[in-house]
Amino acid sequence: MADTHVLFVEDDDVIREATQLALERDGFVVTAMPDGLAGLEAFRADRPDIALLDVMVPGLDGVSLCRRIRDESTVPVIMLSARADSIDVVLGLEAGADDYVTKPFDGAVLVARIRAVLRRFGHASGPDGGSAAATEAAASAEAVLRFGDLEVDTEGMEVRKGGQPVALTPTEMRLLLEFSNSPGTVLSRDRLLERVWDYGWGGDTRVVDVHVQRLRGKIGQDRIETVRGFGYKLRG
Repeated sequence: MADTHVLFVEDDDVIREATQLALERDGFVVTAMPDGLAGLEAFRADRPDIALLDVMVPGLDGVSLCRRIRDESTVPVIMLSARADSIDVVLGLEAGADDYVTKPFDGAVLVARIRAVLRRFGHASGPDGGSAAATEAAASAEAVLRFGDLEVDTEGMEVRKGGQPVALTPTEMRLLLEFSNSPGTVLSRDRLLERVWDYGWGGDTRVVDVHVQRLRGKIGQDRIETVRGFGYKLRG
């Protein structure tokens, strides 16, 4: 991760400087900005590998900045919030964020979350690997899986609905691959957190719920079924 470029947007001077130093000690290249408008300019100029966005920053708040970034790129985004409020978490995830971390945070935890996000993005979109779900699916069946009018190309990492391409973020793609590998099987939120988000510990299942909703909006609301009390399953 020595060459990984992080965009960090945080208006609190102490938190911004301390976190920047901590990330740089771990080998990251950090561009730190105090407000959302400066953050957007830096994103467009530098094209970082990952963005860390505080929810409450001046000029352009973190949720709005996340939406602007997502309009232009699938770069991973982690939201930072001083509260674990449902509204903050859900708004950030609905805007296109891939994960969130609540402040105050431990530097080691933040680095671990950054590396987990980067691992799954590399696996989901790079030609060198493919996610574990994609590898298993390709090994057990043909490269293109079909579920009604939905086609999932597990080698080309492409999705089509009714013959038209569907644009997914890497996290959404990994989620769909996990479902596609076990159609008709109920997958618990904890399993999805472990397999898609690389959580080796309990995480916030709201991350799963919001991403499932985003995925449904792209592949069809009835394609992923909620099994109340257990999780979700892909309809074959």
